[in-house]
Amino acid sequence: MTTRRTAKALCAAGSALLALALATSSAFATASVTNRDEKNHKITIIEGDKKRDYTLKPNEELKEICASGCVLRLNDSDEDEYQLEPKDIVSIEDGNLYYDSEDADAEKTDDAKKK
Repeated sequence: MTTRRTAKALCAAGSALLALALATSSAFATASVTNRDEKNHKITIIEGDKKRDYTLKPNEELKEICASGCVLRLNDSDEDEYQLEPKDIVSIEDGNLYYDSEDADAEKTDDAKKK
């Protein structure tokens, strides 16, 4: 009887630790952007009332942006604004921004299956 209680307690503790680990890892997820073009691109990150400008060189990656979601503006253009979530992974190719994250790939696959 004691062995069953111990096993149940260990199982419950393990489940709690797993849930905490998953919640913690997703809480610290942040977006990233990579410049896959052969020229520099200026990006502006607008997060709340904070605005930061960066120049990304070819093949350069900027990590850990948008901890709570943000707007990314490409090359100072008001028409090239993108809403990013903390889990988003994006890249600049041919002067455009593309979503590279697994979630975006899964959505594209699901849409293709519907057609």
